[in-house]
Amino acid sequence: MYLIVGLGNPEEEYSNTRHNMGFDVINKISEEFNIKVNKNKFKGLYGKGKIENQDVILLKPQTYMNLSGESVQEIVKYYKIKQEEIIVIYDDIDIEPGIIKLRKKGGPGTHNGMKSVVNCLNTEEFIRVRVGIGKPKNNQDLISYVIGYVPKEDTQLLDKATTIAKDSVVEILKNGIDNAMNKFN
Repeated sequence: MYLIVGLGNPEEEYSNTRHNMGFDVINKISEEFNIKVNKNKFKGLYGKGKIENQDVILLKPQTYMNLSGESVQEIVKYYKIKQEEIIVIYDDIDIEPGIIKLRKKGGPGTHNGMKSVVNCLNTEEFIRVRVGIGKPKNNQDLISYVIGYVPKEDTQLLDKATTIAKDSVVEILKNGIDNAMNKFN
């Protein structure tokens, strides 16, 4: 069973921000495959279903970004999910807007949500789907950039990227991470 986690912040004020790319991808997967993400347990909202004949759980942690790992850890323990069947989707400032990158494993970088996931799971050995949001321009503060207003031109790029990220998750489930990396990186 695959656990597909989208990182984000739970309150409405964060819904259209760069920091919620993970939630946006989960919403697109949920809609396309008719998997309702409405069960409230494990410090998150989750739903179970099937994609490409694979049993999946979609998870949106509700702990705020910096504690995302707590939710992931609880659901992994409960369902005994193997680390190679965990896919975490999140925003990445080191990738240009509109671009995604897949990785089999690796460190959390500067992303606090990923730091929490790595710390709580005590491993870096899980799949990542990184959605590029780019770096702030004109000396804009990083926090304001990731959780603040997104201009229309960036919104279109980010929407494109979350659709590509959704497609990459489906490819991982269908043909494996190596094939998905060859196709999407």
